[in-house]
Amino acid sequence: MQENGTEVTAAGIARLAGVGRAAVSNWRRRHADFPKPVGGTETSPSFALAEIEDWLRAQGKLAEVPLRERVWQQVAGHPQGPVTALIHVGCALLLVHDRPTVWLEVSAGSDARLAELLPAPLDQVLTPRFGAIRKRAVATPTADRLRPSAPLLRAAAELAAELDARKAYEFLLGRHLDANPRQYTLTPPGLAALMADLAGPATTVLDPACGTGALLRAVATAHGTSATEEQHLDGQDSAPELAALTALRLALHTRAVVRTAAADTLREDAFDSLRADAVVCHPPFNERNWGHDELAYDPRWEYGFPARTESELAWVQHALARLREGGVAVLLMPPAAASRRSGRRIRADLLRRGALRAVIALPPGAAPPYNLPLHLWVLRKPAVGSQAAQPEVLLADTGVYTADSRGGLDWQAVRTAVLDAWRPFDRTGTVPEQPGLSRCVPVIELLDDDVDLAPARHLPPSAAGGGAERLADVRDSLGETLRLTDRLTPPPAAPRPPVRWPLTTIGELARGGALQLRTGGSGGHARVPVLTDHDVLAGTAPSGTLPESDEEAVLTEAGDVVVPVLGGGSIARVVDGATAGAALGRNLALLRPDPAALDPWFLAGFLRGTANNRQASSYASTATRLDVRRLQLPRLPLAQQRVYGERFRALAEFEETLRLAGRLGEQLVRGMYDGLTDGTVEPG
Repeated sequence: MQENGTEVTAAGIARLAGVGRAAVSNWRRRHADFPKPVGGTETSPSFALAEIEDWLRAQGKLAEVPLRERVWQQVAGHPQGPVTALIHVGCALLLVHDRPTVWLEVSAGSDARLAELLPAPLDQVLTPRFGAIRKRAVATPTADRLRPSAPLLRAAAELAAELDARKAYEFLLGRHLDANPRQYTLTPPGLAALMADLAGPATTVLDPACGTGALLRAVATAHGTSATEEQHLDGQDSAPELAALTALRLALHTRAVVRTAAADTLREDAFDSLRADAVVCHPPFNERNWGHDELAYDPRWEYGFPARTESELAWVQHALARLREGGVAVLLMPPAAASRRSGRRIRADLLRRGALRAVIALPPGAAPPYNLPLHLWVLRKPAVGSQAAQPEVLLADTGVYTADSRGGLDWQAVRTAVLDAWRPFDRTGTVPEQPGLSRCVPVIELLDDDVDLAPARHLPPSAAGGGAERLADVRDSLGETLRLTDRLTPPPAAPRPPVRWPLTTIGELARGGALQLRTGGSGGHARVPVLTDHDVLAGTAPSGTLPESDEEAVLTEAGDVVVPVLGGGSIARVVDGATAGAALGRNLALLRPDPAALDPWFLAGFLRGTANNRQASSYASTATRLDVRRLQLPRLPLAQQRVYGERFRALAEFEETLRLAGRLGEQLVRGMYDGLTDGTVEPG
């Protein structure tokens, strides 16, 4: 067994070798020299990573595995756990980044020598970046703690030489977060960027519930300071591991002064003397045990003592207490915080004193919990002694941008709509009304018995379906589409006896080079549009996002065939010019046929056969899963393939026209209902 005890599961072995888990099971049965399990359980054994790598290398199965995958397996199987591994890696990469020659000196020689020499130079890097050791979230690891990590640190440094230190750490941290979705509440990149835009340029920024540092990172990215101005990024989280990971992530990402603390923010504020230019925060929602009993006389409750059920209003007042005069706070809030009766007095005082400047309703799916239309509250710290309230507050609702899929939101459209309303309002205190989207509401109008700040309750509705003229346009489009549907209806089917073609499988075609087979990634660049499985099923444009990482996304090309692997939908989509260039989302397989051997429409058409999908699907779990390699295709000459391909292409055009007719029909019906009920459409 290897010295550091790093272990890997069968799934990890499959990723290392670029095969399915069934292949790993076959190797265990067929090869007597396959390494024996060293841990895990009988049904889910684990193996020594070094032994597995040696065996795969001897079998010629490891040569083309990316370095990043091997490093990730060392992180995931670290004997002290992946979080400790990531902290050690982050410290080492910071040394590689800041003092590369020192790293080369201490890494020369054995692993034992590396572990013995590393703590001193690490402390020389960590102390100036994070402050005194007793106050910082990242303590210098001892030689004993580093010893099991030595092989990993060497591999991580090698990965940094390939990618650079920041990208290497982002990749490893992103893989860890993606592998543990229930353990961490993440702020999506699009939302983090919008909150950073609302906060505006800032020299000193605080996130009192920093989590993995997404908001602080977004502010540093959006508003870098000048060469003569030093930026300070401060964060606090009750989880020590998150405070440490955030500190390392930010230190590698920016030259700003980074301070993070591990403690309960409301009970044990580590930044009680700070007066920041901006506060950004995605606080925990609906907490009952936030310190209500212990903090009754806390000076932060300037706008009223929050009820036990109003933890979010405690976070709002904490943010205001840590701002300088005129500083801006942007908080993600549950929609109930805008209307619960238990918080109406605090909301009223926030309005009266001009602290609350905007409430912006986001579309459902913006952030967890994804089923709720969460709100953004934008606040500004009033000047001391100021009693004059701002006469208006901005209310906006971006629910109109709800994505028609499970793949994600059009964050660019949301951002544009919000900032087009907020920026002029922030400069002048007012902005023209946009029906259904935004309105400046007089504060006096909100100060009733409920003090309900939900934007939808105060915004005038947009004209039904876009107005009577728009409804006429929709009706005309529907008529034209129905006429096109009639023209595209397939001719009567000519019956004939069943044909028994010689068959091949997708797996065989891939091995023979007739096509390439790729699967959707787990991360990618934030601004790349993503084709999701729901987009393929619904026939819509790419609408999704992937977790932001430096992992190379799989990009589609015109003529690719994309197949969902979950749900048993018997669907295949040929990528056209409009979709080409999008990243491949999760739960999708991409087939890239060689045009000299396979017609893409012929391929897609036969993959949609019901019987074909049934024989290639697994029903062992609660979800039907398609094994794309088992899908079958007739062995036909290319000329005959194209005959079938043209017929399949015509069917796809007919199918898309039916979808369009359905969408237009729904739009017309909804617009008529809205127009008749709000009086903008005559019933006669």
